[in-house]
Amino acid sequence: MKRLHVHVGVNDLDASIRFYSTLFAAQPTVTKTDYAKWMLEDPRVNFAISSGDHAAKGIEHLGIQVESAEELAEVYGRLKAADRPVLEEGATTCCYAKSAKSWIADPQGVVWETFHTTGEAVDYGQGPGLDHLVSETAANACCAPSLAPAPVSCCG
Repeated sequence: MKRLHVHVGVNDLDASIRFYSTLFAAQPTVTKTDYAKWMLEDPRVNFAISSGDHAAKGIEHLGIQVESAEELAEVYGRLKAADRPVLEEGATTCCYAKSAKSWIADPQGVVWETFHTTGEAVDYGQGPGLDHLVSETAANACCAPSLAPAPVSCCG
């Protein structure tokens, strides 16, 4: 079963943890000095926040988290059919998790990741450079907003 993923960059992690814990009526399932994640069932979402130099503020990216390699192959097929540049990152460590993932940007430049988490990691890791996905989207879109390259975080 797939799960929506939302990652938001925040200025004040502690205040944001308090806010989202109240909003979701749940404590984070993962808490680090620069990161927190809620694996919610209602609604079924992986909601993550992060602070620090690696985090752009506001919505960083959206995603689809899957529970198996078979589901990941299915979603990868959809990415390839979407007729947009795809960055196939493969096995990686980010957001204190080991995952297999790929990235795509929609026609407006909104970055999406698709991933299957396979385990935990002791460090945050880092995401790939996604500027080319966003810049190619902006170059091909009429009236697209100017998107300044921002540090890209990843999570899962």
